Amino acid sequence: MKRPALRTGVRWKISIAIAAVGALTAVALSFVVHNAARVSMLENAREVQLERLTYAQLLYEATKTKKADPRFGAKLNDPTMPHSLRVETAKNRRATHVEETAKGVPDVWAAVPVGHGDVLSLHTRFAGRSSTIMADLDRALIIGSVSVVFGGCALGVLIGGQLSRRLRKAAAAAGRVAQGNTDVRVRDAVGGVVRDETDELAGAVDALTDALNARIEAERRVTADIAHELRTPVTGLLTAAELLPPGRPTELVRDRAQAMRTLVEDVLEVARLDSASERAELQELALGEFVSRRIGLLNPDVTVRVVHESYVSTDPRRLERILGNLLGNAAKHGATPVEVTVEGRVVRIRDHGPGFPADLLREGPSRFRTGSSDRSGRGHGLGLTIAAGQARVLGARLTFRNAGPEGAAQGSGGAIAVLWLPEHAPTNTGSFPVLAVAEQRAAKDAGDDSAGDGGGSDGAGAAPGRKRA
Repeated sequence: MKRPALRTGVRWKISIAIAAVGALTAVALSFVVHNAARVSMLENAREVQLERLTYAQLLYEATKTKKADPRFGAKLNDPTMPHSLRVETAKNRRATHVEETAKGVPDVWAAVPVGHGDVLSLHTRFAGRSSTIMADLDRALIIGSVSVVFGGCALGVLIGGQLSRRLRKAAAAAGRVAQGNTDVRVRDAVGGVVRDETDELAGAVDALTDALNARIEAERRVTADIAHELRTPVTGLLTAAELLPPGRPTELVRDRAQAMRTLVEDVLEVARLDSASERAELQELALGEFVSRRIGLLNPDVTVRVVHESYVSTDPRRLERILGNLLGNAAKHGATPVEVTVEGRVVRIRDHGPGFPADLLREGPSRFRTGSSDRSGRGHGLGLTIAAGQARVLGARLTFRNAGPEGAAQGSGGAIAVLWLPEHAPTNTGSFPVLAVAEQRAAKDAGDDSAGDGGGSDGAGAAPGRKRA
């Protein structure tokens, strides 16, 4: 049975810890101070009581008669005198005694032997000014303890808040690194002048990121080098297969050689996309008409529906590559019918198969991952990886989801891939030409108005020629 987790911030944990330590310290010190003051005042009361009894004894003995009444409230042979005083006076000693009462105010006794077995004693209450002093002291200790607790809370909130902010900055920076922004440095995001354990954690995360990036880059280079080295022998193998005599074995050899060549080309394309060296060659075109025409050539059985036409500035070759890979993935891993919808700058491709696997929806496409437990398991997982890489080159966003409701079983609705083309595609320098595209469209419209058919439309709604931003 899973235990419920109580989530609290570092700020409040530190505040509670400081407040608890402050409260314990204040209570302990208050207890010690209270007892020490009480003991000191009781000792002083003993001494005062004994001095008063001494004067009473002197006056009693000076009367030269045993029948005279003692002074200062002293009593002779008081029957209520405590037993401890009787024992001490029997030994011919002076003694004092403090007796607790039910009301909480102690009684202070003093006794002294006066001869012939008689004992002179004095009994008073520990009250008056002494009790007032103790009450004031207790009140001051309570106020001081409460002040210490609240001051500790405020200090804890201040210290914990600063630490919490630094940790949140570190967590946010680490999250951006996990999303693929490898240029983000956690140590720079944390900032601050005073160095503490947070900086050590940030440095460790940065070191881990650098190590992972170096390892990933090394793996990419190795993959690209292997694919590049295989390209020549695979091409030779494919050429040699063409020289074989006709027959079923020859067809099998040619088919496998062509599949190997396709795999090598795909791996090289992934390596180029990972290196971020690819640049889009932009052309303004009508998206709905372009998608309908290209999908009609790639797979005539696919239904294309244009809800709203829109002009986009993009690279037709790369857009066609994305559409081809998405359709190939739907045909290979999904089920018919496959539907394509174009609405403005958004292209949706849906099949009616088992849907995308959970790890792809969670982490995105990855090379050499086919999702065999959820889809057919054929291929090498490069199609969607290439499509996502080409989308990044176009400045577009490619998302994946399943058509069924969240939590529904696989196969309940199919898979949906959505390509979101930007309003302004990136140029070959990686910027977004807001003004350039607007000027090109204005020039196009002016040319169409002034020159009539001089623009040379291709009949498909695309802009003439190839326009670079």
